[in-house]
Amino acid sequence: MSPKWICTLIVAASVSAHAAPESEHKPSDLDLLLGIGQSSLSKLDSVHHQVKDQANVLISNALSLIGVPYRRGGNSAETGFDCSGLVRAVYAESWGKILPRRAEEQAAATDKIDKAELKPGDLVFFNTMRRAFSHVGIYMGDGKFIHSPRTGKTVRVESMDIAYWEKRFDGARRVELSDEARTKLMQQVNLDGAEAQDLIGRVMSKANMRVN
Repeated sequence: MSPKWICTLIVAASVSAHAAPESEHKPSDLDLLLGIGQSSLSKLDSVHHQVKDQANVLISNALSLIGVPYRRGGNSAETGFDCSGLVRAVYAESWGKILPRRAEEQAAATDKIDKAELKPGDLVFFNTMRRAFSHVGIYMGDGKFIHSPRTGKTVRVESMDIAYWEKRFDGARRVELSDEARTKLMQQVNLDGAEAQDLIGRVMSKANMRVN
């Protein structure tokens, strides 16, 4: 079983565990299905908060670049950014994740999600040059995204509900954690190999899923 699958299932269980208000946490159906004890729920709760913290760091780093001028091919705050250069720099600094350089390559290298599933830190793509996935930004939440627009402009936050962007929306993507970040999550959960395998086996059995 790969670390990627282990981390994905643990985070999924973590999110499920937060269905009830934090002040009166109750085990969800998934918790009961997996037979997770309170100790494990506490570990999953820690992972949930760690994932949230990582997203907050990414958003904070992106916001710190507001006002940096657009520059075609730009990769840094010193030289300026184009849209994909901004995304690449923010993810590299925040998560240690190295994305491809071009917007369309970033779309191809990340996981497709529905617009309704967008969470802070996800990528949003637009067709601004009569070419699919020709522009990219980072979703901030509340229908807003941060991006480096075009020559003569600077990094800024805009609403996706503006007619211009709404009409050109091309899709949303989610970026996987880097291997380093995934390892930290696994260490935070502190499950040994047998416990992790048992957890995964129960999930797979219930969902009738197979992992190659």
